Amino acid sequence: MTTFTLCYQHSDFVIIDKPAGISVHKDDEAVGLTQQVAKQLGVAQVWLVHRLDKETSGLLILALNKETAGRFYDLFANHQIQKTYWALSNYKPKKKQGKIVGDMQKSRNGCWKLCHSKENPAITHFSSQAISPNLRLFELKPKTGKTHQLRVAMKSLGSPILGDKRYGGDESDRLYLHAYQLTFCYLGQTIQVSVMPSGECWHI
Repeated sequence: MTTFTLCYQHSDFVIIDKPAGISVHKDDEAVGLTQQVAKQLGVAQVWLVHRLDKETSGLLILALNKETAGRFYDLFANHQIQKTYWALSNYKPKKKQGKIVGDMQKSRNGCWKLCHSKENPAITHFSSQAISPNLRLFELKPKTGKTHQLRVAMKSLGSPILGDKRYGGDESDRLYLHAYQLTFCYLGQTIQVSVMPSGECWHI
């Protein structure tokens, strides 16, 4: 059973560092992530209030009671939690910084694509810098929370994420997308938590 790193502990919630390759849903695992965290904390139950893709690592909030879960659902629904992700790509982007805006539409084989229309758009702010001759670090700040939003945004820049074979990225030891930082206000207290990523290619 996985032992999770606790990045922040509050009487109402915890923030863990989810490793890449672990699903937030039960999947085929005998014991799901929420059950494992509850056992680690010695509590009966924890509540999942948002999601990360199985291949994505980084910060994940888990509520310790139903009332707190409701508060976080509202914070996420009202875009009051600022999320910062880091991603790596070995492809040069069409532009080094800016904003990616567009509706997302289901494509083939469980993939999504970015459209030119903007009726209910996915919005991502980004900046990037070279960290080695053939590798670029992207800082991604999604303002919405659509499925595969960041992976599709990176593909649209011509810089698919390293390890993201589904969206045209080169093969690697993992998908190089990491939930680096969360900033939000909880009951009048401003909370900012960050966690560094792990993996062969991070040179930060």
